[in-house]
Amino acid sequence: MSHLTEVTNVKAKASKKTTSMETRIRRAGILFALPWIIGLLAFYAYPLFSSMYYSLTNYNVISPSQWIGFENYSTLFNDDLFWKGLKNTLAYALMQVPLAIMFGVTLAMLLNLPVFGQGFLRTVFFLPSLLPVIATTILWQWLLNPQFGLVNAFLEKIGITGPGWLGDTTWSKPSLVIMTLWVLGNSILIYLAGLQDISKDYYEAADIDGANWLQKTFHITIPLLTPVIFFNMIMGVIHALQEFTLPYALTYGTGNPAESLLFYSMYLYNNAFLYMKMGYASAMAWILFVVVMLITVVLLKSSGKWVFYQGED
Repeated sequence: MSHLTEVTNVKAKASKKTTSMETRIRRAGILFALPWIIGLLAFYAYPLFSSMYYSLTNYNVISPSQWIGFENYSTLFNDDLFWKGLKNTLAYALMQVPLAIMFGVTLAMLLNLPVFGQGFLRTVFFLPSLLPVIATTILWQWLLNPQFGLVNAFLEKIGITGPGWLGDTTWSKPSLVIMTLWVLGNSILIYLAGLQDISKDYYEAADIDGANWLQKTFHITIPLLTPVIFFNMIMGVIHALQEFTLPYALTYGTGNPAESLLFYSMYLYNNAFLYMKMGYASAMAWILFVVVMLITVVLLKSSGKWVFYQGED
């Protein structure tokens, strides 16, 4: 009996030591994660729930907020500038996202070819994405100037009269799209990673079957690249719907010509920091959140029909 009691005591002590060690490890883990947890609560959770509350109030930062319920939302739906900003943003996204995918995939496939100076060419195409947005804005304002810009000068050399670009309501948003297509370095990098992840076995099997490069592109490369295309599409839509810096820098926040470049985020910013209507701007932010979520859910639901993964039947 004494031997059995001794064994039981040893096991109890070992169990206590294990529990104590697990507790210390858990505490150490929480301690190391504490800076991130504090940052999450202070810079994400608090602003999120604050904006939800302020969207239901009349708040101008200076004076205390006044509860008004859903009045900000009802006012927004009768605000012409709200609808104009939403329309401009959606029109821009419908142009920019498909073109960015098309150009990004094409350039990535070209940069994936085993040619001399491949590394240098990849660097050249990535460099524009490192430039500050303001520097890019100044550069393109000069290039697209209808009087002395290089783009219209080149078009004139080949017998084409260039448009007014940023000064023309018809061409203002296409001009903005052209500027963004110049800085596709990050998405090209992701497409290149996706291309190099495609197994060469598929291409070898296609060569045996006598497939040409066009058939291999549309029956192997593009289908197996769809997971990467899908990721860049989601990120591109989110970014396009929140486009702010470039149009704001181009128009100094006015959205001209004729408010054709008044984007949703610009109008939100103006309400929050120019007109000091923080509650109104918070309501706009939540509407944008809902729009982004709905579009993302639709894309996620549709992905099962056109996104293919290696190894799937």
